[in-house]
Amino acid sequence: MMHNQNFSRRDFLRTTGAAGAAALLGQGTVQAVVEPAQPLKATADAVIVLWMAGGQAATETWDMKKYTPFERGMEAKAVYSTFRAIPTTLEGLRISEGMPHIAKVMHLGTLIKTFKAGDLGFILHSRHQYHWHTGYVPPQTVAAPHIGAVISRTLGPRHPDVPAFIDIGQRSAGGEDFEVKAFQTAGFLGTAYGPFLVPEPAQAIYTVQPPPGMSRKRFEERRQLYLKTLQARRAAKGLDPKEEEFLKSIEGAHRLLNSPAAKAFDLTLEPKESYNIYNTGRFGLGCLLARRLVEAGARFIEVTTEYVPFLGWDTHENGHSRLVEMMKQIDAPIAQLVKDLEARKLLSRTLIVIASEFSRDMLTEGKPENPVKDQVQVPERVTEEKFYGMHRHFTGAGGVVLFGGGIKRGSVYGETANERPFVTTKNPVTISNLHASIYRTLGIPADLSYETESRPFYVTEDGKGKAIDALFG
Repeated sequence: MMHNQNFSRRDFLRTTGAAGAAALLGQGTVQAVVEPAQPLKATADAVIVLWMAGGQAATETWDMKKYTPFERGMEAKAVYSTFRAIPTTLEGLRISEGMPHIAKVMHLGTLIKTFKAGDLGFILHSRHQYHWHTGYVPPQTVAAPHIGAVISRTLGPRHPDVPAFIDIGQRSAGGEDFEVKAFQTAGFLGTAYGPFLVPEPAQAIYTVQPPPGMSRKRFEERRQLYLKTLQARRAAKGLDPKEEEFLKSIEGAHRLLNSPAAKAFDLTLEPKESYNIYNTGRFGLGCLLARRLVEAGARFIEVTTEYVPFLGWDTHENGHSRLVEMMKQIDAPIAQLVKDLEARKLLSRTLIVIASEFSRDMLTEGKPENPVKDQVQVPERVTEEKFYGMHRHFTGAGGVVLFGGGIKRGSVYGETANERPFVTTKNPVTISNLHASIYRTLGIPADLSYETESRPFYVTEDGKGKAIDALFG
């Protein structure tokens, strides 16, 4: 059940303690050590992150510049936006022609034009995705937890049978699995707060059923036998913390398996008309699954377009043509997700975040004054269509879109330059700002910390994250 929470200091610490009392790690129990400076009133109960993996070019999607049609032999530096801008339901805001459905719901959200990805030296997807998801620059001396794990640990599940943190759509990172998994975990908080993985949303129901070919009776018999084995080991010599944590995960999975909430994972139960709107591919069905899971009581959900090098938004070549296809995948599902939650009166208490690790620009990789060469060299003139579009990594400004959860409706935050380089000129937004704002919607202070290795680890870097007041209605 969704409800308002106005935490006092005592209430907040009691809640965080109850949510994570059993989070045992190799180095000991993780303790909440924060004393919030002031009570925070939660404006959201759930968060959905829609992750545009690979670097979504802002000037092709959210922050349109002068339209430059393709012309063989044109100067590369003359290319600003390769899509026309169309009006939205938010007066004065124009976005890419590739997102006509999203254009019709922009009055319900806030567009941030000035997300500045971290200055991490060489711009790498793995480093920036880790930074975005954890709030910390890698490498760290401890395994930093994903923002979803922090929320899971701090607030616990909304529904006792539904995992608090669910990750939808990431299968394989095409040779970068280790880097992706580094930010897909709960880190030092422990596996009990890590993501429930649903790689294939169309087959989500199979993640809450016994393996194919195994009856429920046989599955239950095996589970009971395994539990007896663990209990015997515990009685004889005890279980180590990781085994205790794993046992807790098994118990949670068993509850879900036998709960009516498991029906949320079965997309065949969705009315055909609704299913077809979302069915633009894996990401679209992931959005549908996210909506059903929010209705069922999930706390934090991430749906990704999937990061695989040189695919998706990772447009090192064929930038324009690739984005035509990418926007077809995301446009109708995102708009429908917003509309469905609004119609069900869930949007006001559900924060939707559309984001990417960084933006892209045709000529500049990294800082404008210190460009770094990447895999595809953009020539001075566009001699082939594969060079038409935004190819190179760019951290000077990027788009983030927020809907619901107490965020202001019908707003644009920040300004960027209208001439290259398209850097932030007003109201920059950092990872710490963004995370603090997300946490604030949930009533979590930016200076909340957990103790690990005998020191506090803050949910925003050094506990100094500042939520952006102007984002809130």
